Amino acid sequence: MTRRKVIVHVGAPKTGTSYVQDLLFRNREALAEAGTLYPADRFDAHFLAALDLMELQWGGLEKQAVGAWDRLAEQVSRWEGTAIISHEILATATPAQVLRALDSFGPDAEVHVLLSARDLVRQIPAEWQENVKHRRTVGYREYLDKITDPARRGALASWFWGVQEVPDILDRWGVMLPPEQVHVVTVPPPDAPRGLLWQRFASVFGLDPAAFTISTDRHNPSLGVPETALIRRINERVNNGVLANEDYRQFVRELLAHRNLSNRAESPRLMLPPDVRSWAEKLSEMWIDVLVARGYDVVGTLDDLRPVPAAEDPVFADPDAPDEELVAEASLDAVVTLLREAARLQAVEHGLREDLDALGRELDRARGLWFRVKRRLVRAADTHPLAARGLAFYRRLRGRRLPPG
Repeated sequence: MTRRKVIVHVGAPKTGTSYVQDLLFRNREALAEAGTLYPADRFDAHFLAALDLMELQWGGLEKQAVGAWDRLAEQVSRWEGTAIISHEILATATPAQVLRALDSFGPDAEVHVLLSARDLVRQIPAEWQENVKHRRTVGYREYLDKITDPARRGALASWFWGVQEVPDILDRWGVMLPPEQVHVVTVPPPDAPRGLLWQRFASVFGLDPAAFTISTDRHNPSLGVPETALIRRINERVNNGVLANEDYRQFVRELLAHRNLSNRAESPRLMLPPDVRSWAEKLSEMWIDVLVARGYDVVGTLDDLRPVPAAEDPVFADPDAPDEELVAEASLDAVVTLLREAARLQAVEHGLREDLDALGRELDRARGLWFRVKRRLVRAADTHPLAARGLAFYRRLRGRRLPPG
């Protein structure tokens, strides 16, 4: 009998996780037929399970998450083939939480841990931008100072290193596993063939990459410097109770950032200033040495964790002092986007009202003359005594009594 296999994909953020999770979710029925379980009745099921496992507060969503990990683990423990769990916030789990997770799959499960990793020179700007897209207002240089501080004080530094420090994450999640069951999928450089990253994931999952492909809108696209600066300024205006979290997610993060401002490809890209880049390159080399010594299964090449050499004369565009003309252009694009969405929503509302009116007219025709007379009598009874007496007489005929009053 084939031993049960559980693959836990624990991050890191900004390494293709959104794409992979969407692909697995949309193909879960076909995967199950092929012997692989992706246990999810909603797209964020694994996120809720991770919140529950680690007892994290997350804007009220933790209330929905109660019991989610145990339900997920129960589905996995009943499955006879391969099961996949995937969410990037699992990277921050403590050793005790990791132990609970691994134990929850049952003693007969062969557990594998998967971490996808990208070079720090791309990851650091991406993480700051992700903070901005989640309503934070901290400036770029302040953010860089916090995460490069050896003391790692504060929530920003704690979160960054919790989800991005590759050797530490693998130490916590892989300490009880043989190295061949700990997999590091490296993110290819920007000029790599499209689909290569998914091929690497699929090889760990034991899937044919060509058999499970989709066109997905769950990418987490990047913004340019002026667009990120604009979102940060919007945050400063709407964070004090002006915009609820669900409205922010819909209109700022999804509509403006992901679906529109990310398309402004001519804007300067976020990058590290030279001093931080040098620091990140040295740290990357240290990480590569650790991973080689531990003997993990590397899917791809550890050379991918070495930053692509910088251009000879890189132009650093400072998001704390962006080109104001470019920010103004992005602002106008944002206004047009919101106007179009307002017009669309208004048209939807108008259409719904017309549909409801038509339905009401159809019901009137179907219910007949006596129903319309009775309805008018009920409405008139509120203001006309004669109508009220007529309504009372009708109810007595039907064997009903008026309430006292």
